[in-house]
Amino acid sequence: MATLTEPSSSLSFTSSHFSNVSVGSNHFSPSSASNLEVVSLSKLSSNLEQLLSNPDCDYTDAEIIVDGVPVGVHRCILSARSKFFQELFKKDKKSSKVEKPKYHLKEVLPYGGAVGHEAFVYFLSYIYTGRLKPFPLEVSTCVDSVCAHDSCRPAIDFVVELMYASSILQVPELVSSFQRRLCNFVEKSLVENVIPILLVAFNCKLTQLLDQCIERVARSDLYRFCIEKEVPGEVAEKIQQKRLKSPQEENSPKVSDKTLERIGKILKALDSDDVELVKLLLTESDITLDEANGLHYSVVYSDPKVVAEILALDMGDVNHRNSRGYTVLHLAAMRKEPSIIISLLKKGANASGFTCDGRSAVNICRRLTTPKDYNTKKAKGREASKARLCIDLLEREVRRNPMVVDSPMCSLSMPEDLQMRLLYLEKRVGLAQLFFPTEAKVAMDIANVEGTSEFTGLPPPSNGLTGNLSQVDLNETPHMHTKRLLTRMEALMNTVETGRRYFPYGSEVLDKYMEEYIDDDLLDDLQIEKGSPQEKRLKRMRYRELKDDVQKAYSKDKESKIARSCLSASPSPSSSSSLRGDGLRNST
Repeated sequence: MATLTEPSSSLSFTSSHFSNVSVGSNHFSPSSASNLEVVSLSKLSSNLEQLLSNPDCDYTDAEIIVDGVPVGVHRCILSARSKFFQELFKKDKKSSKVEKPKYHLKEVLPYGGAVGHEAFVYFLSYIYTGRLKPFPLEVSTCVDSVCAHDSCRPAIDFVVELMYASSILQVPELVSSFQRRLCNFVEKSLVENVIPILLVAFNCKLTQLLDQCIERVARSDLYRFCIEKEVPGEVAEKIQQKRLKSPQEENSPKVSDKTLERIGKILKALDSDDVELVKLLLTESDITLDEANGLHYSVVYSDPKVVAEILALDMGDVNHRNSRGYTVLHLAAMRKEPSIIISLLKKGANASGFTCDGRSAVNICRRLTTPKDYNTKKAKGREASKARLCIDLLEREVRRNPMVVDSPMCSLSMPEDLQMRLLYLEKRVGLAQLFFPTEAKVAMDIANVEGTSEFTGLPPPSNGLTGNLSQVDLNETPHMHTKRLLTRMEALMNTVETGRRYFPYGSEVLDKYMEEYIDDDLLDDLQIEKGSPQEKRLKRMRYRELKDDVQKAYSKDKESKIARSCLSASPSPSSSSSLRGDGLRNST
């Protein structure tokens, strides 16, 4: 995991090099004096840090409220380090209040709402100590396991917050440092993540950074109506002018001004939450909701209730892709609003669709979510994290429909979601092998599947083609690895579909137990005699329930004409006798 740090030597009055300090020597050279100064400054920095980190050193004389949390500060230190605080505290100098004065950051800063608690505490740490520490991982990284955290949204947002604090609170050396970091983000990040950088550059009058952001957005295919919605008018105008002059714009298909005007009216009606007007404009115009990217626009900017009303019109394709290859659900994942995601899923949105660069809605949501938000547990009187809820909703939908894979848009570069689907299918086929051995063999033979690679207690394939998902082959490139996963998943999908077609009752039982016990030890370890006595009793009880359902399903499948015809064509026409004999005894 990459840790975002800033070299402390360029911004600190301390150093970690304390060599050549002559203690107790009669010879006091200039270099010794310099080293002594370094040691003294280091001690001063550490002592001042105690004022922030040590609760026993609470001698604060004021409080600054950030995100509803009071942060104790020492006005003398802040006044000495920041002209902004010096002017702010001057106003209360003659105050005779006994209580500590309190300041709300949102009220004293023009953009105070853009600075979160963690960013402000990090900023204070530099003010007190003169040193920049590594960024706190819980708010400056995302929960996508394959992300390097060098340009994901949480990393960008944290630096943007620090830039607001440094610029408005007038600490110029921090402004220079964070501006360099944001400049590095601009070219590496997705264009939609450049917008917050552009806004902080505009508001803090960072000309060089602003020009770089304008150039980056102008080169992109970001929807012009979103640009007009997101950025100040004068900046949007500069972006449009650069686009008109670019060779890419000259060679692209032209959209008539009349068409743009009609699309603009539809989107303005969405901005006004006027669903009836949207319906009227679509009815009277030759522009469809999909051509206007109306659903995409709505899930980003409209109230969730309005989104539900637009979906109820049934005038757009919920899986329509815009010019950037994003479905409506992809943009809903960026917004992280659970009610909108549920509305889309109820309308048939495909949670397994990939963007052009191989991201699914789950990937998108994870890369926007910090560990702090993801790990927040719902407590009494505390709101649950919407980001975590969105991730759970999308992952549950992928597990429920693991065979709905939109592979043409996948770049074969992000196998995380593929592994999750593949693990589900491996477990499901493994259960079928255990409880319906003959039927499973028929389905697997038809689909050319040999064994399972993940289901605990079952042998892996002998052909070496698939292997275990967690197995690492140093000679295999990421592209080859992902291609192998896709090939394996296609075969397993065919196995499951064959079972559902020819052995419907048994498949229903497997579907039921996969849904109920997807995260249960019963699926990962069917060895009944493992675990504590209580765990053993629970496993036996669940296993008996599963055994009864399986036997009932077998009887129904046996009576089914379609099952009998399939079994009669199989090389092993015997029934699943092992289910009632060795199969169950071996499991127990």
